[in-house]
Amino acid sequence: MVRDAPLKFTRELAGTLTIQSVSTSAIIVDGKPYSQTIALTPEEVLDDWQAKPVADLTDGDFETLLGLSPEIVLLGTGDHNVFPPRDLMFAFARRGIGLECMDTAAAARTFNVLASEGRQIAAVLYL
Repeated sequence: MVRDAPLKFTRELAGTLTIQSVSTSAIIVDGKPYSQTIALTPEEVLDDWQAKPVADLTDGDFETLLGLSPEIVLLGTGDHNVFPPRDLMFAFARRGIGLECMDTAAAARTFNVLASEGRQIAAVLYL
């Protein structure tokens, strides 16, 4: 007996950046390696992110990204999940923007999924 199974087809968005790999030495986005902390959206890599310890981040550090009106910002904190200051989490909440913190590999996977869905997303990825 053959059963009909509903299939969901999705369209890949042309021009959407894809994070291809993450290692301790580089983050590869669409074939280009970055050997420092980067910020990105589905449309562009902002490789001039001023990396500082996650514990020292403030909402002012994210002004460029926040100016792009993301609905969520992913913070990839390296090999291990490191929580940012509580005040930073509250600042994002007051703006109605999600801030999700996870290790960089998980943030990269999440970025790729959300970007492929056409979501307004931004990410900051630490090596």
